[in-house]
Amino acid sequence: MRRKFIAGNWKLNKTVAESVALATELKDAIGEPSCDVAVAPTFLSLYSVAQALKGYPIAVAGQNTFWKASGAYTGQVSPQLLKDAGATWVIVGHSETRGRFGTPEEVDSPDALKVFGDTDASVNTKAKAALAAGLGVIIACGELLSERQAGRTDAVVSAQIEGALKGIPDGDAKSLVLAYEPVWAIGTGEVCAADEADRVCGVIRATVKRLYDDSTADAIRIQYGGSVKPDNAAELLSKPNIDGALVGGASLKAADFLAIVRAA
Repeated sequence: MRRKFIAGNWKLNKTVAESVALATELKDAIGEPSCDVAVAPTFLSLYSVAQALKGYPIAVAGQNTFWKASGAYTGQVSPQLLKDAGATWVIVGHSETRGRFGTPEEVDSPDALKVFGDTDASVNTKAKAALAAGLGVIIACGELLSERQAGRTDAVVSAQIEGALKGIPDGDAKSLVLAYEPVWAIGTGEVCAADEADRVCGVIRATVKRLYDDSTADAIRIQYGGSVKPDNAAELLSKPNIDGALVGGASLKAADFLAIVRAA
């Protein structure tokens, strides 16, 4: 049986002091969860949060990484540096690092999206580097609203997963966590209906089966993300293909995030 995994992505939120305060609130209330739990603070807060959570059953994740260990790569953070700061997980391929936002009106210019440069190929390279460094890897995928309206959800999601997993051996693939995050539901208040979320997670599992085998498809965990809240978490997490949640806004409030953990 796959163990549920709830991860909170804090994105570009919380100062160092605020991050430590939230981490402390979580550790004081977490107890012994029957699922895996992680939080992903900003790079600047990661070390302090990891120190605050040391010895507690809450892992720390990086929100992104680069594929080189060191060198002339201004502004980048390597898997090795994430580990040194206390991270044991990393998220790669989030729609926002791909420049695929659910609310594009927040972006000043289409050209500004070029700063978010992730492609299926770069996600694959990042995942391999993180695995080689000994980090657990959450690989995100998801379709735009226009792609869903065009009936391309399954094709888009399958292509992203296939690209992300290219050349990763089955032994490593089994340790991965895949996260289905429909872009139109991220930070918008919209949520994919539980049955449809489960269906797409099933498409992801079928893609893994096609690329590997039944054993790998059965072992790999698939999270759902996209406006996950305490009032919809239990229904989503009850579905057979949904093995956890990648939580955005609701992870910024301890009570909401803990309610989702309890739902798992």
